[in-house]
Amino acid sequence: MSALWRGAAPLLLASKSAARRALLTAAAIPFEARDAMIDERALETPLRQAGAGGAAIARELARKKALAVAAREPGRLVLGADQTLVLGDELFTKPGDRAGAAAQLAALSGRTHELHSAICVARDDAVLFEAAPVARLTMRALTGAFIEAYLDAAGAAVLGSVGVYHAEGLGVHLFERIEGEHSVILGLPLAPLLAFLRAEGSLTA
Repeated sequence: MSALWRGAAPLLLASKSAARRALLTAAAIPFEARDAMIDERALETPLRQAGAGGAAIARELARKKALAVAAREPGRLVLGADQTLVLGDELFTKPGDRAGAAAQLAALSGRTHELHSAICVARDDAVLFEAAPVARLTMRALTGAFIEAYLDAAGAAVLGSVGVYHAEGLGVHLFERIEGEHSVILGLPLAPLLAFLRAEGSLTA
């Protein structure tokens, strides 16, 4: 385990996200990944119908993921995370196919959207910590030809991203301005997480 880690066991990450795993690995936080095994869309739908915003939805899903895994892993520290993309009053979801991805990029073109990246740390049935910082990203004006060329280059992997991009890769070509901490954009805000882990005693202060 990392020389900085003081926990009796590795952190449990309630996420299948490769980007979140890479961030924890780069920060030398020992972790084990677990599938939360929840139906995110089924949980999200009533929240959207009730008028919940992107930040509230991200917080609720992060909480549900953390508590679902914590219920199966007594005594373990569990990290749940979720991210939503909001353009004005519209909440975006992952595109189902290439046509949907192209339409989504066209909608985001030349405009500023927000990424709400929520985290929740739980143990057993208790929520110990929550945070949901936001990043603001402005896409440059994209031509139809560029969108098609970008989707050709990026491949099917971007269909798994709500914004149809990985900002740490080819997605950087889409933007004229990015405001926000890198880990927030990738869906796991490290600064508040590490501050909590130091205060909680799992990391060397």
